[in-house]
Amino acid sequence: MLEWYAAHARPLPWRDPTTTPWGVLVSEVMAQQTPVARVAPEWVRWLERWPTPSALAAASPGDAVRAWGRLGYPRRALRLHEAAVAIRDRHAGVVPDSVDALRALPGVGDYTAAAVACFAFGIPTPVVDTNVRRVLTRVLLGREYAAPSLTVAERSLAARAMPTTPDDAVVWNVAVMELGALVCTARSPRCGECPLAGECAWLGAGRPAYEGPARRGQAWVGTDRQARGTLLQVLRDTASDVPAEALAQAWPDALQRARCLDTLVADGLVEPLAEGRYRLPGA
Repeated sequence: MLEWYAAHARPLPWRDPTTTPWGVLVSEVMAQQTPVARVAPEWVRWLERWPTPSALAAASPGDAVRAWGRLGYPRRALRLHEAAVAIRDRHAGVVPDSVDALRALPGVGDYTAAAVACFAFGIPTPVVDTNVRRVLTRVLLGREYAAPSLTVAERSLAARAMPTTPDDAVVWNVAVMELGALVCTARSPRCGECPLAGECAWLGAGRPAYEGPARRGQAWVGTDRQARGTLLQVLRDTASDVPAEALAQAWPDALQRARCLDTLVADGLVEPLAEGRYRLPGA
């Protein structure tokens, strides 16, 4: 597995050995539910603008939302800004190096805390994302897909699968993640190219079909997600506040527009002003 990764790892910018723990944290937040091909150029621009947590903390939340561009799920930009403020205020601007301290940062969950601890500080803790869950479920449990939500049993399985040598365990985490992204994919796994094919229980059983709960894709066109993204983009593209009329032109459905504006305000992504005008937070 480690030999396969050494030969096939993608040259992602945050894998450069000079990347700081802050750079690793930014990459992990950006890559949540977003393809790394879209993340890479945005990550480079973000780190050029805000190379440290204190640099981002000094900016406004609106600046973070605007710089987030089209990465999707823009609340992540606010959470990253909040984490930067916490790092500046609680940790003297230095990203903490323990899972517990990372987990205590705003917007940092179990996965992100483990990933930063492992990839930034070399702490051999299990890092379990969607790709890792799929690989381990197929190889060790003989099932095509994992359960809808991460279970305690899966965490234990991931911990047992890791090498005992700390350095190997760190590389193993990213290697399994890479295998799931490139070879052991959800829809079209290339089992003939897999370094674990000889040990894979799912392949050995003839690749039995998934029998769990229905797996549904996410619709986009006409949804509130699309409406929210469209409205937020109008605000990103404007240096100051915008009138309600401009938002109405961008999304004509009045009821859906009002509902989505309400949720954007509730999420802290948009600030309502007097006379029916709106702006990004803290702009």
